[in-house]
Amino acid sequence: MKAKVVSDKGVKIIPLGGLEQIGMNITAFEFEDSIIIVDCGLSFPDDEMLGIDLVIPDVTYLKENIHKVKGFVITHGHEDHIGGLPYVLREVNAPIYATKLTMGIIENKLKEHNLLKSTKRKVIKYGQSINLGCFRIEFIRTNHSIADATALAIYTPAGIIVHTGDFKVDYTPVFGETIDLQRFGEIGKKGVLALLCDSTNVERPGYTMSESTVGKTFDNIFAENNKSRIIVATFASNVDRVQQIVNSAQKFGRKVVIEGRSMVNIVTTAMDLGYINMPENMLIDIEQMKNYTDDQIVLITTGSQGEAMAALSRMASSIHKKISIKPGDTIILSSTPIPGNEKAVSRIINELSMKGAKVIYQDTHVSGHACQEEIKLIYSLVKPKYAVPVHGEYRHLKRHAELAESLGIDKDDIFLISSGDVLELSEEKAEVTGKVPCGAILVDGLGVGDVGNIVLRDRQHLSENGLIIIVVTLEKYSNQVLSGPDIVSRGFVYVRESENLMDEAKECVNDALQRCLEHGVNDWGKIKNEVKDSLSDFIWKKTKRNPMILPIIMEV
Repeated sequence: MKAKVVSDKGVKIIPLGGLEQIGMNITAFEFEDSIIIVDCGLSFPDDEMLGIDLVIPDVTYLKENIHKVKGFVITHGHEDHIGGLPYVLREVNAPIYATKLTMGIIENKLKEHNLLKSTKRKVIKYGQSINLGCFRIEFIRTNHSIADATALAIYTPAGIIVHTGDFKVDYTPVFGETIDLQRFGEIGKKGVLALLCDSTNVERPGYTMSESTVGKTFDNIFAENNKSRIIVATFASNVDRVQQIVNSAQKFGRKVVIEGRSMVNIVTTAMDLGYINMPENMLIDIEQMKNYTDDQIVLITTGSQGEAMAALSRMASSIHKKISIKPGDTIILSSTPIPGNEKAVSRIINELSMKGAKVIYQDTHVSGHACQEEIKLIYSLVKPKYAVPVHGEYRHLKRHAELAESLGIDKDDIFLISSGDVLELSEEKAEVTGKVPCGAILVDGLGVGDVGNIVLRDRQHLSENGLIIIVVTLEKYSNQVLSGPDIVSRGFVYVRESENLMDEAKECVNDALQRCLEHGVNDWGKIKNEVKDSLSDFIWKKTKRNPMILPIIMEV
C-alpha cells in the first residue's frame, strides 16, 4: 500500500557542491518556506590552485534564503562532509543535527574557530526522527569507514526521499552494528519518491570487503615484522582502522604512539566518546618512544596520501623534529591513493625505501564505499520512483545511471544533475527547473574568498614565467629621467649570468621612455604601458619567454 501524497507541489533538491567531483558535499532540500541542508563539506585544492589551502562551497543561495533555513543534517564525520561548516556557519548560522561521533568531531572544529557558543547542536540516535519546518528526517544506521555514519529518510509533503550518505554494506563491522537493511525495506514499502545514492565505487563489480578483513592483514604483517619498528599511515578519520591497529599492537605487546595533528584530534575525540577501546597505559607520548625498543612500538600517523605537510612526508624528507626513518623500519600505507594523488604517494614510497625502510602498501586497505552489488541491493529495497546519483565525478554518475536503468528504472526518471541545478520532484513529474549560484570559494590562510580566478591566473603566470620589475625616477615637472631604469629579475633569469640581456633590456626601456617624452606623454599609465609593451616584445624575441613586467615610476 503506497503512502498518500499530501501535496501536488514539488520538493526541490539543490546540490551546491559534491557533484562531478569527490568532495565538498552539500545539498539543500527545499519545500515552500523550509530548507534543510544535508552535509557541508570542503575539498582540497587542485595542482593549479597555487597556495590555496582549502576549497569551500559558495552558499549565496542559502544566505539569500536564510529565513527558510532550518538546520544542517550531517551524515558522517569526514572532511568532505563537515569541513565547510566552520566557514559556512559564519554566513548561515543554523542548528546542526548529527550522530554522536560525528558531532564530537564537528565540536572539535567549532572549538578551533570559536563557534561553539554561537552554534546550536543536537545529537541524534539511529531510528530517531527530527522535525525541521515541513520536513521530518529519520536517521538510519549504515556502515562506512568511520563509525556512526547514517543514511537519511527525508519525509516531505511531496513524498519520501532517501539519501544514503556514504555507505557500504558490512556484515562484520569493527564497531557497532551492521547496516539497517530492514529499515530501508520498510521505507521502500511505503513508497519512495527519490533515492540519492553514493556513486564512488559504482565502477567496481561485486561487493566491498568488510573492514574487519584488514585486521587479519595487520596481524600477519605484525607477525612477520616482529623485530622492526612499525609505522602505519592512514586517514585520521578512519577510526575503525585505528582500532584494528590498536588490536594488533595489543596482541603483539607493542605500545602505540599517535602522530599528526588531525590524527591526535580525532583519536582523542573517539576515545573520549568510547569509539576506540585502548587498554590502559598502551598509548604513550612521542617523547617516551626513546624508552622502548623498536619491536615494542607502533606509530600511527597521517600522510597516507603523500600530503606535503603531513607527518609521514616530513619523516620521509628528514624534516620531522622527533622521528627519523631508519633501515629496518616497516611502514604500512593503509589507504588507496585518491585520484590525483598517485604521484605524491609513489614519491613518498620511493623516499622511504631509499632510507632503507620496508614499505607495504598492497592489501592493507578496504574502501568505505559500496560496489555495484551493494548499490543494487539498496535500490531493490528502496524501490524509488526517481534515481539521483550523487557523490562522484561525472563518469561515476553516468555509470550509476546505467546501473539504475538495468534495475528497471525508466531512463526519464534518472537525473544526472550538476551542482547548482534545481531539481523539482513530485509524484506527477520531475524536471530541472532552474539554476542557483554555486561554485568554489578558495581559502588561503585566513582569507576566505579573497583569492579568485584573476589572482590565481597571476600566480600561475608568476610560477611559470617569473617577474621583472623596472624602476625609473622622473623629475617632477619636466618628466626628465633622473635615475634608472633599474631592472630587477625574480624567477626569470639569473641577472649575473645574463648581463648582456639586461643591458639590452635597459636600452629597450630607455628608448621607450624617450619616445614618450618626445611625444609629450605625461600620463604615467600610458608611459608604463609603453615600457611594458616594448620590453615584453623585446624579451619574447630574445628568449621566447613571457615574464610578468611591473614598471614602477617615482617622482622627485
